[in-house]
Amino acid sequence: MTGKERVRAAIARQPVDKIPLGFYAVDCDTVEKVIGRKTFVRNKIGQQLALAEGRRDEVAESLKKDSLEFYRKIDCADLIIPKEAALLPPKDYEPEKLTKIEDNRWQDKHGRVYQAVPEENDIMCVHDPAAKREYKLADFAKPAKCTPPDESVFEALDFLIQHLGQERYISGICGMAGLAMLGDFETAMMRYALEPELIHAANRRTVEHLRGTVKYHVRPGSEGMHIGQDMAGTNAPFISPDMFRELCLPYMKESIAIIKQHTPQVTFHCCGMSIPLMDMFIEAGIDCYQSMQTTAGMEIGKLKRMFGDRCAFWGGTSMEILITGTPDDVRRDVRQAMERGAPGGGFILGPSHSIAYGTKYENFMAMIDEYVKLRDRV
Repeated sequence: MTGKERVRAAIARQPVDKIPLGFYAVDCDTVEKVIGRKTFVRNKIGQQLALAEGRRDEVAESLKKDSLEFYRKIDCADLIIPKEAALLPPKDYEPEKLTKIEDNRWQDKHGRVYQAVPEENDIMCVHDPAAKREYKLADFAKPAKCTPPDESVFEALDFLIQHLGQERYISGICGMAGLAMLGDFETAMMRYALEPELIHAANRRTVEHLRGTVKYHVRPGSEGMHIGQDMAGTNAPFISPDMFRELCLPYMKESIAIIKQHTPQVTFHCCGMSIPLMDMFIEAGIDCYQSMQTTAGMEIGKLKRMFGDRCAFWGGTSMEILITGTPDDVRRDVRQAMERGAPGGGFILGPSHSIAYGTKYENFMAMIDEYVKLRDRV
């Protein structure tokens, strides 16, 4: 089997010749150690600042060449999203200039303030004047604008598919309707309780937009579609299952039905303790659930026992152990994930989230090595 055939079969819960391996995302520090040079791949701070300076083509070349070299060098990943070869601004874009206002802090022309945290490889908006805006039903009354994207936004993704897509399962990525977030987290949660009609309206608009745009995200040579949204914290979902069934599930189900008009398989990323929502995720039509957050009780053996006859699972090894553990800890974790996830099929090995910034290189390599030793044991 090729990696593409192997993943396709695993997602369909059919027999495979080897347990497949897939990564949700691999951050720049690990990519740099594998390829031996600096990169813009998953370099969140460097990439955003470079794009603000108008260096789009430089970023594009790095995403294309460095992602390809990374995956060729590790040479065992069957499933690639790929978040490394991310969507780009169009070639003729107008850079969103940032003005430095203090160390690791910038402001844009809209008054949004961005804070970089170098030790976490992250840059985030810490002040947005529009975050507390009032929403009205009239805001969602006009038809969604579904203009075709400039093809150049897919430049890095298309390059990776062109060079690896014959052998690897390379998925497209698109949005979905689900947990509509209107405003910051606290404000959005209050709207679920106090203004449910706004949630319905926002989700209807998202479905309408997806209907008009998803075909552009199904790239020639790609396999399946990846969607995702974090819907739970460490202990429980953000909203109750009853509220999710009323306000979110119909639109998530419609989103996936639209996607499946264009491509047959849908993988779904969701962090947190989402077991109370899992039946509804499956009802909505997901084929494979990714991001089994081990620190939130999302253990692969438990999930396989509860839902393995209806859904495939992708993950199983702890991101936290990759960051803080030893190579022996990682090897033990990989063995446990394989022992619990492989029986009965429908399993793809991967980290519980991503190969996050700060992952020890020796731990990443231990994960790869232990996987290669065990992958034939199906």
